[in-house]
Amino acid sequence: MKVVVFGATGMVGQGVVRECLLDEGVEEVVSIGRRASGVTDRKFREVLTDDLFDLSPLAAELAGVDACFFCLGVSSTGMNEDDYREVTYDITMAAAAAVAAQNPKAVFVYVSGAGADADSRTMWARVRGETENALFATSLDAYVLRPGFIQSRHGARSRTLLYRVAYPVFALLFPLLRRVAPKYVSSTEQIGLAMLGIARHGAPERVLYSDAFNAITP
Repeated sequence: MKVVVFGATGMVGQGVVRECLLDEGVEEVVSIGRRASGVTDRKFREVLTDDLFDLSPLAAELAGVDACFFCLGVSSTGMNEDDYREVTYDITMAAAAAVAAQNPKAVFVYVSGAGADADSRTMWARVRGETENALFATSLDAYVLRPGFIQSRHGARSRTLLYRVAYPVFALLFPLLRRVAPKYVSSTEQIGLAMLGIARHGAPERVLYSDAFNAITP
């Protein structure tokens, strides 16, 4: 299986890449992004580009892709809607269009967020929800993961300073959160394993919260 990952330098993306490289059934992992990830592995190939809005020059890199794992995202804190939409909606759909152009029926797994809703009055939730709906309207075999709290595993680190500061505190609370709110708690490892399972076997629903996708294995 050949997979392409967007957002490999982020916390979730780091976890997903790790699980892909450990999986014997994954033959090649292509990372597309603006920054180098620092990953070195015989199965890993990194493609850097300054323009994530037009990926047509990367058609050859996307040829033969079986699944796209889209982990790229930013916090909406301090952002206006236009800027947040540009990063969240526009880049996601540019990636989906580029993948679909080469592989119309490829699996596309999008990391969204618990609370995403196209009809929400909350800006980030509305934009995320609209992005989900747009993906479902493509030819791709699209699925959405809506994690809440994400536990960092195996050294995956967020690039957002606030999250890096907060995670040690949340780490102490994860056992409790798993008991009282299992629908909203996952880990970078579980997200990666779920993506691989979805790429191979699909999923019973198109939109999955943590308790549902945590149960999916490769």
